[in-house]
Amino acid sequence: MTLSELLAGAALAALVSLPVPALAGAPDRAAFERSIDLRGGWMTLTRDVAGEASWSEDGRHFAYRKTVEGGFAFVTVDAQTLAKTPSFDAVRLAATLGQAMGSKVDPLRLPFESFAFGEGATIRFAIGYEPWQCDLSTYRCEKQESQDRSRPRGFGVVRDVSVPADNHPRRSPDGRYEALVVDGNVVVRGADGSNAVALSTDGTPGDFYDPETIRWSPDSRRLVAYRVRPGYQRQVTRVAAAPPDSLQPQVRTQLYPKPGDAVDQERPVLFDVAARRRIEVADTLFPNPYQLSDVEWRKDGRSFAFEYLRRGHQQARVISVDAETGAVHAAVTEDTKTFFYWDRRFSHDVGGLGREILWTSERDGWNHLYLIDGRTGRVKNQVTRGNWVMREVVKVDDAKRQIWFAASGMHPGKDPYYKHYFRVDFDGRNLVALTTADATHEVRFSPDMTRYVDTYSRVDLPNVSELHDARDGRLIATLERGDISRLTAAGFRPPEPFVAKGRGGKTDIWGLVVRPRNYDPAKRYPVIENIYAGPHDSFVPKAFWPFGYHSGGDKVIGMQAQADLGFIVVQIDGMGTANRSKAFHDVAWKNLADSGFSDRILWHKALAAKDPSYDISRVGIYGASAGGQSTLNALLFHPDFYKAGVAYAGCYDNRMDKISWNEQWLGWPVDESYAAASGVDHAGKLQGELLMIVGEQDSNVDPASTMQVADALIRAGKDFELLVVPNEEHSVGRSTGPIDYVQRRQFDFFVRKLRQEQTPNWNASRRAE
Repeated sequence: MTLSELLAGAALAALVSLPVPALAGAPDRAAFERSIDLRGGWMTLTRDVAGEASWSEDGRHFAYRKTVEGGFAFVTVDAQTLAKTPSFDAVRLAATLGQAMGSKVDPLRLPFESFAFGEGATIRFAIGYEPWQCDLSTYRCEKQESQDRSRPRGFGVVRDVSVPADNHPRRSPDGRYEALVVDGNVVVRGADGSNAVALSTDGTPGDFYDPETIRWSPDSRRLVAYRVRPGYQRQVTRVAAAPPDSLQPQVRTQLYPKPGDAVDQERPVLFDVAARRRIEVADTLFPNPYQLSDVEWRKDGRSFAFEYLRRGHQQARVISVDAETGAVHAAVTEDTKTFFYWDRRFSHDVGGLGREILWTSERDGWNHLYLIDGRTGRVKNQVTRGNWVMREVVKVDDAKRQIWFAASGMHPGKDPYYKHYFRVDFDGRNLVALTTADATHEVRFSPDMTRYVDTYSRVDLPNVSELHDARDGRLIATLERGDISRLTAAGFRPPEPFVAKGRGGKTDIWGLVVRPRNYDPAKRYPVIENIYAGPHDSFVPKAFWPFGYHSGGDKVIGMQAQADLGFIVVQIDGMGTANRSKAFHDVAWKNLADSGFSDRILWHKALAAKDPSYDISRVGIYGASAGGQSTLNALLFHPDFYKAGVAYAGCYDNRMDKISWNEQWLGWPVDESYAAASGVDHAGKLQGELLMIVGEQDSNVDPASTMQVADALIRAGKDFELLVVPNEEHSVGRSTGPIDYVQRRQFDFFVRKLRQEQTPNWNASRRAE
């Protein structure tokens, strides 16, 4: 028996032989420590739970990670013979990777969940946000330098003009010329640097040509570049009061545009290089842009196109520009009375000539694919149709005129959030379902689209991984089937889906219920809701992973761990979140204070009517980021229902938060809808118990937002608790930093406020090592 197997067996024995206390009285120190350590202990108790596959570029192999005795292992499969082999020597890789990282790495807990096959014997993966590469012939591992030298942009819309742009010469496709920017103007010269000619002379620091946007036409006759009037250079300042590398505090600044700030104004300028001629491009069809996409030339060089989002997020277009005359027309126009969901847009130029464009739209009330005539902007035909949501386009084959895509809600009576995969022709015919199991699916296709690995699961069904024929969905082989028998023996009870009607009594609201492992239906349990109501997605877990049901963080604040201290913990997707109908989503428009609370409270009451153990006289709530804002607003706007809340890193006033997220849902210009959701403006309404937790160095949500709420609460004479964690980022205590400490503070808070019980004196002695 290996050391890892021995330790895993000991962990199982400990979990099985030490049941959670009945909690007739207050949870003791041991109960808290068991909850805090739960995820680490349970992780070792599953077998063959496989993650999503990654294919080699030649399609001959694919690989995935799965749970094994003591942790995880990576497996590579021969796509033809189905022979399985270890992807690498994990012990050797851990040693060399740890050496490169300067820290010890456990071969059963490698710090990445997937990898990509590189050239030769190399593999590529990310640790955090940093790219790494390991050569498996030598087991040498190196962190890769980013190839992106472009100027930073604050949330995508304001260039940091204090940083030089990447101004390396852009070579023409024929190799004869290169273009760059000199003194703010576009210059073309020979590939050897000779015969430089300025194509523009009107560039200034306040209205410059951006070298990073230069795009040559395929025939090398023309080029286009964006001319830019820079937006407002708002700087957020933070103080690191206790930096790890200095006794004295340090001041840190960040480019951080906020709602209402001026954004970069980009306008394409077209140049005929051979004729040394500038061709004006009228901006009549794209006035007041919030954002323009990169220019893309059509294959024949006769035109180019870019995508335009109008400030306010209520109009999007694909703009086509004639390369000879500069004439502009809208190849696609999308108008909406609420918001156009820019981050979920899909646009594909069929054949690369601008004649047909595949485009996603919610114009019929659901997100679907349309085939657009790129010359007239008219719809040729709707490709997908029905009361369900097209979630993602995986592949478009222009020659076969076929589309592979993921969708949800297509199966009546089933969970409308489960993802399934399909293939359909451009004309909407020959729809083929590639996944059938009643679960949520993640599919990874081979590069030639002939096979795919389907990994599917539910919260009560561990992952099943299968290889299929992509022509008809035929099962070729079952690769892995997750085994949770030891996890069940240790007391795991899967979360329970629950459905109830929301506001109006017509729409189904889906949620999840997590009970204590020692749940007794004869007892009454206070309730804690884990909330994240950001309109950009849906959040109730659908796949199997009992360790990581969390709030706004990455993986750690576990719902089960909280439940084991004597609570029923739930998570709900109310109206205003994504992946349902447009009407369902539109509830969030200029209405972020709503957070689906009308639906959530009805859901709670429906569950309480069926379950006497569900005590809705004692309801708490916690969440992070937008979930932190919702947590505070639950206490401010629904104090009769929510009694206590723990709010992490909240964007409590949307005027204080980043421009991109907030203008998407509240629009532009900034109006009264921003104040309507403000925890600062409404702080005086606080009635319940509140704990706010914030990382001092939060670069996602300005931490001043938390302090402004604190100031308003103090001025209103309200009592509350505040934890500021030095040096911590937006994920404060949830995936980084003093996780155990922050998690324990949340658990402690709810035991005191909802169970009305005394918690351990944590200062009396150190926690046992």
